[in-house]
Amino acid sequence: MVLDKKNIPQWLVHAFLWLTLFGLLSYPFLSGSGSLPYNLLAKLLVAMALFYLNYYYLVPKLLLKDRMWNYIVLSVLLLLAIGFFANIAFPPSPPDNFPRRAVRMHPPGEDGPGAFRFFLMTTVIFAVPYIFGTMLKVYTEWQKNEDLRKLVEKEKIQSELQFLKTQLNPHFLFNSLNTIYSLSVKQSPDTSEAVINLSELMRYMLYEADRKLVPLDKEVEYIKSYVALQRLRLSNSEEVTLKISGEERGKLVPPLLFISFIENAFKYGTDYNGKSFIKINLSVNHESIHLQVINIIGSFKAETNSSGVGLENVKNRLNYLYPNSHELLIVDDGKTYEVNLTLKLKNYELHNH
Repeated sequence: MVLDKKNIPQWLVHAFLWLTLFGLLSYPFLSGSGSLPYNLLAKLLVAMALFYLNYYYLVPKLLLKDRMWNYIVLSVLLLLAIGFFANIAFPPSPPDNFPRRAVRMHPPGEDGPGAFRFFLMTTVIFAVPYIFGTMLKVYTEWQKNEDLRKLVEKEKIQSELQFLKTQLNPHFLFNSLNTIYSLSVKQSPDTSEAVINLSELMRYMLYEADRKLVPLDKEVEYIKSYVALQRLRLSNSEEVTLKISGEERGKLVPPLLFISFIENAFKYGTDYNGKSFIKINLSVNHESIHLQVINIIGSFKAETNSSGVGLENVKNRLNYLYPNSHELLIVDDGKTYEVNLTLKLKNYELHNH
C-alpha cells in the first residue's frame, strides 16, 4: 500500500543482496586461483534458507510480536548451530584447486585455533544476511504501517472535508434563506442580488468543491459572494470590510480552505449592541497567500468545547496539505479574535490547470 510514491521492488532488493553476497564470497578466490571452491554454492543456499526462515517466520512471529528476547536467544542458537554443522558438512580442508592463501587452518578433524576461526568465520558469513534480513523485514513492516497511517490520515481529512461541507451547508443555507425572505417581505431591491449570490455559492460547492485543487480566483469569488450575502443579513455592515490584493489568477488551492475562518468571524463578530466589526484581508504574491481575519468577540460566543464550524477540520487539513509550509497564528484577547494564515504555494499551485 503506497501513497503517491514509488518504492524499490522487494525482489530487486533481494536480488541485489544475494549478488552482493556471492560477489564478496567469490572475490578472494577469483582474484587468486581463478576457481571457486566446491562448497560455495551450497553455503549460499544455506544462507538463503536461513535468511527466508528469519524473514518470513521468525521476525513476524517473534520480533514484531514484542517477543524480542525470545527472538535474540533463538537467533543466536540457530546461527551457532548452523555454523557448527556447516563446519562439519563443509570442512576447511579444500580440494586441490582451492587457493591456499584464502584459508589457512588445521587439517579437518584436528582441533585448534584454525578450526575455531573457521567456525567463527562460517557463522559470521551466515549471520550477515540473517541480520540484514531482520533489518529489511522490520523496515518493510514499518513502511507498510507508515503508508497505512498516511492513507488513514488522508481518508480522515477527506471525510472531514465532506463533514465540513455538510455542516456548513445547512447552517449557512438556513441563514441565507431567512435573509432572502426578509428582503422579499420588505420588497428590497437587494433581493435579486441575494438570490444570485446564493446560487453562485451553491453552484461552487456542488461542482467545484469536490476537486482536490481549485483555481484561487474561483475561491476568491466564492468568498466575495459569501461576504456579500452576509452583509445583507446584518443590520449594520459598515464595519465589514473585504480587501483582496495581488494577482490570484494562475494559482491553485484546496477548496473551502479559507471559508471556515471567515464564517467563524461572521458567527461571533457582532457585539451586544448589534454592531459588527469584521475585517478580512487576502493578499497574494508569487509564492504565498496571506489571510487575515479580525472580528470582535460578540454576544454569541462559542461553547467551551467548540472552536467554530469546521475550524479544527481546517487546522488538520493545513497540517496534512501544507506540512512545514504554512503558518497559522490565532490571537484571542477576549475582545477581538484575529487569524493570520500564510500559505507557501507549491510548484503545482503556481500554474493553471
